[in-house]
Amino acid sequence: MTLLSIMGVSIAPLLTAAGVAGIAAGFAAQSLVKDYFSGFIILLEGQLRVDDIVEIGGHIGVVEEITLRSVRLRDYYGNVIFVPCGNITNVVNMTMEYSRSVIDVGIAYREKTDEALDIMHSVASQMAQDRAFTDRIIDEPEIVGVEALGDSAVTLRLRLKVTPGAQWEVRREFFRRIKQAFDETGIEIPFPHVTLYPGLPKDGPAPPLNILLGQIEPGVKTA
Repeated sequence: MTLLSIMGVSIAPLLTAAGVAGIAAGFAAQSLVKDYFSGFIILLEGQLRVDDIVEIGGHIGVVEEITLRSVRLRDYYGNVIFVPCGNITNVVNMTMEYSRSVIDVGIAYREKTDEALDIMHSVASQMAQDRAFTDRIIDEPEIVGVEALGDSAVTLRLRLKVTPGAQWEVRREFFRRIKQAFDETGIEIPFPHVTLYPGLPKDGPAPPLNILLGQIEPGVKTA
């Protein structure tokens, strides 16, 4: 530095640049140390493992790799997501020890809730005895009951304790079977309805609203 000063070279910009570089390096080192320390804690506590399905920072995917620096996830669409360990504040592990399939089914208000709940329990029990699912459903079906009274449906809830990762497959199969069971017993699963209202003019009643059903024959006026 003294030699540069003697040669007439200003060292102030160099000192400023060195200071900025030092600060940047300090922040980078701090972030790196945070990542490694967090990664060590995650591995030590066993919060997640390879092949676990987890939610981290709003991302859901299968854990493909865990290092002290980051966690690599692959989501449902095949996208790879790298999450620095220092950014992980909480982990939702959906496949640790066991999972639960929480299933909500809506029925019309005119239906009997107890009858529908009995059918849901029967369908779930039959699934548990099915060879295709007997190894996945590991406990008796739990009827939670009426979960909500919605605008157009009474929501009934059922829970199934299943092996890790089987909750989505069990849920899809239950929906298929409960739809068939409700169709056979005449229990309505409500769906959105549209009411046509032509309105009322100020000078009298509204004109009739003609709705033509079926195939329109050539030459027939519809207005």
